[in-house]
Amino acid sequence: MGVKRDPVDILIRPLLTEKMTALQERCNQVAFVVAKDATRIEIRRAVEAVLNVKVKSVNVINVLGKQKRQGRFMGRRPSWKKAIITLKEGEKLELYESA
Repeated sequence: MGVKRDPVDILIRPLLTEKMTALQERCNQVAFVVAKDATRIEIRRAVEAVLNVKVKSVNVINVLGKQKRQGRFMGRRPSWKKAIITLKEGEKLELYESA
């Protein structure tokens, strides 16, 4: 087994979009930008440790960075990893209410 990492290093920031707000209200799901090398199990443990909620499931998506150009120069935005966490029945995350 690998080296234990700090849960704060795994969860980079919450993902606040209109789609995720709708998913939170409908399906009790929240999303985070996570470290690119984080696994589902590490993400689950980090969310449960940092936010004190019970996790039902974790879905992970690797998001490819978009190609951008500035004049004649082409570049690429960085790729990143998104985790959609489904919370167990009765669990609520107060992270979004304060915004």
